[in-house]
Amino acid sequence: MPISLFETDLDGRLVAANDAFRTLALASAPLVVGTAPWVNAQPQERTAAERAWQLAKETQTPFNFEFRLWQPSGEAIWILVSTQPQKNNSGVVTSHIGTAHDVTQAVARRMLSEQLIGLLDASHDAVLVFDRNGALMFANDYAQQLVGINETPANSDAAIQTFIQAIRDQLPREITTGTTSNRWQGEVGFRSADGIMRTLDVVLQIVRDSQGAIEHYSSIARDITESKQTQDELQRQATHDALTGLPNRVLFLRKLAEALDRSRTLKRGVTVLFVDLDKLKDVNDTIGHSVGDQLIVNMSKRLVSATRPSDVVARIGGDEFVILCDGLGDEQVAMDVANRMRTAVTGEQILQGFEISTSASIGIAMANASLLEEMSSADAAVTLLHHADSAMYLAKQRGRGRCEMYNEEMSANARERSSLSAQLERALATDQLFLVYQPIVSTHTGRIAGAEALLRWQHPERGVLTPPVFLSLAEESGLIGPIGDWVGRQACADMRQWLDAKSIDNSFVMHINVSARQLRDATFVERTMASLRDAKLEPHQVDLEVTEATLLDDKGGVMRTLNALRRLGIKLAIDDFGTGFSSLVNLRNFPADYLKLDGTFIRDIGSQGNDDPIVRSVIQLAHSLNMSVVAEWVTTEDQSQRLKLLGCDFVQGNKIGLPVKSAEFSPLAAKARTA
Repeated sequence: MPISLFETDLDGRLVAANDAFRTLALASAPLVVGTAPWVNAQPQERTAAERAWQLAKETQTPFNFEFRLWQPSGEAIWILVSTQPQKNNSGVVTSHIGTAHDVTQAVARRMLSEQLIGLLDASHDAVLVFDRNGALMFANDYAQQLVGINETPANSDAAIQTFIQAIRDQLPREITTGTTSNRWQGEVGFRSADGIMRTLDVVLQIVRDSQGAIEHYSSIARDITESKQTQDELQRQATHDALTGLPNRVLFLRKLAEALDRSRTLKRGVTVLFVDLDKLKDVNDTIGHSVGDQLIVNMSKRLVSATRPSDVVARIGGDEFVILCDGLGDEQVAMDVANRMRTAVTGEQILQGFEISTSASIGIAMANASLLEEMSSADAAVTLLHHADSAMYLAKQRGRGRCEMYNEEMSANARERSSLSAQLERALATDQLFLVYQPIVSTHTGRIAGAEALLRWQHPERGVLTPPVFLSLAEESGLIGPIGDWVGRQACADMRQWLDAKSIDNSFVMHINVSARQLRDATFVERTMASLRDAKLEPHQVDLEVTEATLLDDKGGVMRTLNALRRLGIKLAIDDFGTGFSSLVNLRNFPADYLKLDGTFIRDIGSQGNDDPIVRSVIQLAHSLNMSVVAEWVTTEDQSQRLKLLGCDFVQGNKIGLPVKSAEFSPLAAKARTA
């Protein structure tokens, strides 16, 4: 028979076997009576077979055992030996009849299945297989923990059905009908067995038979709760301000673009308010950044409380907030809303024991039809924000603590400033800048004791421009550095020519204005000394004028530079004295050589004597600190005489002498010297 058959005695030893058994289990060798059917197995497997035989004999159960046999080719096959007891008429077991089968392929499949299951159990993904009715066919270890499959069938079935239902709620109908694809991937919300609401990334594969009917479902679920939370937090950090938790510039522009998109179809107004807190920098510099940060947080809460729930409040800078008012299209209402915002952040408050006065400047910009027609919503959002910013700067220029509505004139001014800034970059390279010199006369001798170098721009279209027109542009663009260096070199070179022509003597002092940005440059001192060396001038022949506002805005770098210049012998002057907020403190802390009285003090002097006591006191105070006093804007003989009587050392102004070019100043100085 083709089936491998054998017979054993009660001890499991062979007493007979057919040829098929000898070929399969004995390698075609003759049958040796008294040997075991597994005689050719490995020693460990023979021992295990004997134990299994004894157990089956004691329990009177069928005997089944698998073992390997090595073939001459070096390959191993698996043999399954099964026996059944044979009984006589009295029911007594007299022998055992058995069969042997080659189960190599079945064992290989089983071992592969066990390896795969072991791999799936080690995975941190939940793997589940369901039949067409939703009955669980397989679940790896992690799936059992996640879903909550336990030894209680009722609880397990409920947990499984909850999981299946969570997937079905997200599954498109086309997947189950088979009209599109048999694979689906998506995120599913599921409350796991531990009670935590989790987000699962689920891949579902539907297996169908040849007729297209569903046989079973295979699913792989990965827990992405933590990564999802991390991603959401990173997204929040990228679009929100860390200090206040408000939206930042990126998110605000996105919200604004969306609002402009809606306004195209709904014809609703969109308004942006640009809020800038006044004097926050003073709080940071004088009290500390921790108080400044707390002030910003308080202001953000006030703004949010004063707006509608639908409005978007964002922080886009240190002390800058913007508010999106969707649906607001009336100018008067917009101004009322802005004033409400201004009132909300204006007043006194105490932070960490300090009493702080707060106010804000607000710019208002409203979207119009032409803006939306000319550009996309994203570009229009940036433009509208820029318009609100321009209106806010106008509010600051007009005195702070007020609201201003944007208009087209501001846009024209902004374009003009941008054009002028670009032209200024070429002006220095094309020799359009030049200097004029205004005499500074001693009230005691009447002779010219010095001159102030004043910058002018010979604009090809607009004529001669003075610094108030373009100096702020130079500050903003950074051109003030190279322009200031050119002014210093040119003034020193012109003074050298006057000295060589003997128009002036060595006591003459050249007064040159310098900005805070120049003084913050670490190489400014070196460049200044280089200009003096090139012109063969002594340090005491040059006076650098620094405005009082520059001293008030010092962060340490300016004062270090000034002290270094003074140690080298260069003279220093406080310009525009009387326009700052702490003039007396500056006089004490900054040992200058000259004090230049601002023209606002001089304007009414002598007419009725109203300013005489103030000017006399300042002059006496300056003299007590070893400073010489220079009065600016002297326009009448009466002012000149009165200043002389009050003890002023030098005078300067159109009455004393108009600003002239270098070639004209030389004979003027020579004439005054011989007079």
